Amino acid sequence: MLRIAIVAALLATPVAAQDTKEQSCQYQADVVAAIQQARLDRVKERDVVQAVADSGPTWPENYNAAIPLITPWVYEQKMRDVRNKDLGAAWLELCLQQ
Repeated sequence: MLRIAIVAALLATPVAAQDTKEQSCQYQADVVAAIQQARLDRVKERDVVQAVADSGPTWPENYNAAIPLITPWVYEQKMRDVRNKDLGAAWLELCLQQ
């Protein structure tokens, strides 16, 4: 939960302020899903920022700043959970509750 609050504070920029809360949370969930996919693709944790950038993300550029903050959370999850759970959906649900 603290990580979500930190990411939300980081993204509280003029660009993000134009987005609705729902849109901002969806972009954050998309970032989480991209990191989850990188983990499934066996990308090393230190290489995630570049791997996600190379994947051509569709969220606003300022959301890339959240990648180094969210990556450790995704990488500390058990691989079983990374394979079987939708971490992006879980993040979206928690973000919308904030």
